[in-house]
Amino acid sequence: MEDTAVTVLLHEFHQHRLGATIEDAQYAEPEVDFFDDLVKGTVARQPEIDAAIAAKLASGWNLDRLDKSMRAILRVGTYELIARPDVAVGTVISEYVDVAKAFFDKRESGFVNGLLDAISKEVRT
Repeated sequence: MEDTAVTVLLHEFHQHRLGATIEDAQYAEPEVDFFDDLVKGTVARQPEIDAAIAAKLASGWNLDRLDKSMRAILRVGTYELIARPDVAVGTVISEYVDVAKAFFDKRESGFVNGLLDAISKEVRT
């Protein structure tokens, strides 16, 4: 979201966030390779991802009108739908709806659900 270099971002997460206790919350140990693929893959395929998202936005809307956090959620969710067929569509959508719920109200989490569902119908057969 802040244009931090991917290597710097991953280093910060590996050293200071993944599996750490932050503000009295214990973060689970992640699948580091999976996490790294989501970050690197989303950045590498951002033009393709952005086009897929933009195609599903209502008339008159574009990515720039979306909150930065919302763009990030949609981008990673879209990447996972496009590039990770090993993860079920329902799982992908559910996970990103849950992330959206942590930052937004019900309306926005519903938006994530609908948009990722629409994208899944085009990228998954």
